[in-house]
Amino acid sequence: MKKVLILTYYWPPSGGAGVQRWLKFVKYLQEFGWEPVVYTAENGEYPVLDDSLFKDIPKGITILKQPIWEPYQLYKKVIGQKKDQRVVSGFLQENGTKRLGHKVSLWLRGNVFIPDARRFWIRPSISYLSKWLQEHPVDLIVSTGPPHSMHLIGLGLKLKTGLPWLADFRDPWVNIDFAGDLSMCTWAKNRNVFLEKKVLQTADQVVVVSELMAEEFRSKTSKPVAVITNGYDPDDFDIPDSLLRHDGKFSIVHTGSLNDRRNHPELWESIARLRKENPAFKVSCVIRLIGKNDFSVRQRIEQAGLLECTEWVDYMPHAQIIAEQKSAAVLLLSINNYGNEEKGFFSPKATLTGKLFEYLAAQRPVLMVGPEDGQAAEVLAINPMHRIVGFGKTEAMYHALKSMYEQRNTLQLMQADERFSRKTLTGELVKLLEQIS
Repeated sequence: MKKVLILTYYWPPSGGAGVQRWLKFVKYLQEFGWEPVVYTAENGEYPVLDDSLFKDIPKGITILKQPIWEPYQLYKKVIGQKKDQRVVSGFLQENGTKRLGHKVSLWLRGNVFIPDARRFWIRPSISYLSKWLQEHPVDLIVSTGPPHSMHLIGLGLKLKTGLPWLADFRDPWVNIDFAGDLSMCTWAKNRNVFLEKKVLQTADQVVVVSELMAEEFRSKTSKPVAVITNGYDPDDFDIPDSLLRHDGKFSIVHTGSLNDRRNHPELWESIARLRKENPAFKVSCVIRLIGKNDFSVRQRIEQAGLLECTEWVDYMPHAQIIAEQKSAAVLLLSINNYGNEEKGFFSPKATLTGKLFEYLAAQRPVLMVGPEDGQAAEVLAINPMHRIVGFGKTEAMYHALKSMYEQRNTLQLMQADERFSRKTLTGELVKLLEQIS
């Protein structure tokens, strides 16, 4: 059986979206004749912990862990966070009072910690793994980012060992959608461009999660760029009926973090309008937000008079999240609004979040707020039970919600697309591993 060394920062007990892609690849790789060896952080500063994910790790595989130093104690001090609190990802502020500290932290992130706060782990990891590989040969190396420091570890190992190397990008690097928030100086921008180019030109294979992202990367490298989307694991959706809600509520459910860019006022205003117009809707409507939320979300919900019908759940194990998704009347997919630039991944049109595929596997109606001609909208448009509303379109949002409520008992469900199952996607990955190994 061939062996692949996988460099990933996010690994159980880490929860959240970042861990799912390669945890699921690792789960199924042995069925395709590949033995995974995972290299990860011993003491990573993860925003969310989820011990339930350990069940997906195949028994007996090698997991290498090394300590990592991350500058998060400094970060917590700058933003006024307690030492024992977990760092929240996605530039999300739960408390709106530390505005200056937040700006300082973004400047440090953009101009000092290049490419990211895990940069101090690059050299120790290359040193450790170079020695380990001398006694434990593998056929191929994979790095997955963000954090993109993982790709620099992969680069270092490629240059030292000459082993085939696949670089997997779950998000872009230079053109990641929040790049404009980092206040990078010219030197910092150029440094990121240089490092990204070196990775793209040195890797034997580049993998990305969407077609628009592939277009961007193909313009930067002569190396092959393949698309393997995110997906869903059918095993996760084998939920006993006893775990599902049967409360008869018209529940609008969002899972994952809601930052200020995903906080769309037209949604809250439309819910408030429907509650005012329709007494039955007011009684049955529940907004269920599962995950961290920016203070601006609570602000907007309060202004709309929706606090009494909103449930806030900071943390929930992944299996329970799936049960909530399957129990929802409506699943909310909120796309980051970073403007409508057409350049690369600055455009929200290119967003194809992993959450989308889980929503589809839950077989519940999806209400998406985002570009009506974007990639997520294209996936959802195959089923008329879903609704797609553009940014700032309050009247369209109102009618979308109203129709979903009125048709809540008649919407036709659609089976999840097997093309997006994690096992099928692992098969696509293995084809690439075979080509370059």
